[in-house]
Amino acid sequence: MQTTERALRRAWHNVTAGSDLLDDIMFPPVGTSGDHYTQRVGDSGSLFLVPDEDGTVRGYRGPHWEFFATRDHDQVLYFVAEQAVRDLAEHIVAHSPGRGPAVNLVTGQAELLDRINPAWGSRFRDGGMDNVDGADRTRPCGRDPLERFAWIVREWRDQNPYTTLAFFRGEDVSAEQITLLHGADPEQISTRTRLLDLHDLDELGHEYGDLAWQTFCFGDAGGWAFLMYHETPPGFRADAEALARLGVTETVRLTATSAKGLYSFTYTREGRRVDEGRGTPELLGYERGRAPYYRGGQLDFLNRALRRAELDHPYLMDDFELYFHALEVSLGLQLPQQDIKDGKVRAARWARGDTGRA
Repeated sequence: MQTTERALRRAWHNVTAGSDLLDDIMFPPVGTSGDHYTQRVGDSGSLFLVPDEDGTVRGYRGPHWEFFATRDHDQVLYFVAEQAVRDLAEHIVAHSPGRGPAVNLVTGQAELLDRINPAWGSRFRDGGMDNVDGADRTRPCGRDPLERFAWIVREWRDQNPYTTLAFFRGEDVSAEQITLLHGADPEQISTRTRLLDLHDLDELGHEYGDLAWQTFCFGDAGGWAFLMYHETPPGFRADAEALARLGVTETVRLTATSAKGLYSFTYTREGRRVDEGRGTPELLGYERGRAPYYRGGQLDFLNRALRRAELDHPYLMDDFELYFHALEVSLGLQLPQQDIKDGKVRAARWARGDTGRA
């Protein structure tokens, strides 16, 4: 049975009739294809609905960005209300001197949705396509969000100590074997070289900073083997099959290209990328209070973790710190802060010293 624009608008009118916050004018544009997004909406970000002949309603935030699909009218109305209260919350925050959006935006959205429909407020706090357990998760995180992983954000955005943070998990995964697969110098691995050892002048008198592109750090934390580097040497390729032979079943890769302001996240499981088919997710696409990934999709677990981070740590101003904390909570990613800052983390050069830089 086809869902029509008229039927959706009628259902929305029934919602607005019982609410002092909503109005019929808040209902988003409706079209027959995501290709009509720019014509009907303009800039990406706002909600655009496309009903299919089979009764499915698809929600778009850009011409090629479908972020939900459902036949449940309640879900559609919830997403319309979610957009409406976001606009309201942004307006309220903008006109509340001394109370910034990092503090008020997400909690404000939740409170507004509570006023419309408590079940919708609970669903928003859960962060996913639907509240998986039917309960509002009000128990706070209860720990320092920067303690285990998000602490590195500020250094990492300045490409310090390295631009790539790679993580590997599986049964009996060896961090040393991971480094050798990527092209590590076996002798320095066996002598247990540390980062501070590489800070000394080399035999040619070059400072460590000149050699950073030829080195890496590695170790184990939180059940993951980690590897931090700028570039791997040419000729080495740690593909899915090679990693699987070492027992790796999951990988996470975070990359920073500060010169271009690009930061990306890639997650693979059993050799296959976990994503939405939209390419490598850019971290800059994350907006506080808005789930960045397809609702109900493979990365919905991260939508939920981000919402919990937003609600539990509203005074955490840096969005990347929220994102990294969500990765810690959902995937267990960690890095040994003191060892890295003190230079005691294990490190070495690549087997081939020339990675294409002088």
